[in-house]
Amino acid sequence: MIAALIFAGGTGSRMNTQAKPKQFLELYGKPIIIYTLEHFEKHPEIDDIVVVCLEGWIEALKKLLKQYAFEKVSNVVVGGEGGDISIYNGLLALSEKCDSEDIVLIHDGVRPLINEALITDNINKVKKYGISITVEASTESVVRLDSVKRIIEVPPRNDMYTAKAPQSFKFGLIWDLYKQARKDGIRILDSANLCGVYGVEMHTVISTPNNIKITAPSDFYIFRSLVEAQENKQVFGI
Repeated sequence: MIAALIFAGGTGSRMNTQAKPKQFLELYGKPIIIYTLEHFEKHPEIDDIVVVCLEGWIEALKKLLKQYAFEKVSNVVVGGEGGDISIYNGLLALSEKCDSEDIVLIHDGVRPLINEALITDNINKVKKYGISITVEASTESVVRLDSVKRIIEVPPRNDMYTAKAPQSFKFGLIWDLYKQARKDGIRILDSANLCGVYGVEMHTVISTPNNIKITAPSDFYIFRSLVEAQENKQVFGI
């Protein structure tokens, strides 16, 4: 089985909106989370989808899933305080149906500009190596600071990449890591960070362009512009 775990448990504090969490903000009447989920719903190799959601918004999401006729979303589970706990909760739900050799793609609910090819690349890399982290080449120099914020290293830019999503794994590998982190009291930023903590060898795929995560108002406007550009291309052939 190949499953997608979509975590949408953030409150969107950087979006400066108190009416809705960022994943429920709408573009052309459609919430961001629906744009994201549609990529996995339509992908021919995805068998199952689990969504992690803010507790107070689970019923709203279920209504949206029904409205947009999703068939692959088998479960909506409550998120936790922090993305790592939300992912743990989602993996726990998947553990009831996934074997260790099954594949899970972990993706942000507010990263809606992926495509079928990127999902396929992740799946194929996991089939070969057991792990696939989506990355994008850094367009600016990255520096490392010491405790008093002095620059102590400027690595060559050609070697620097940004970890994005999906981040994809054989289920047994990533589930064991999250369980171990929970036992060890380790809090992490994302699954790639977790693999780094435990010294797991990571293989990569190169991200599609514009694979942005919508965390601030400027990201939403970029998302809107890119969607409009795609619509114009389809309508006018430009």
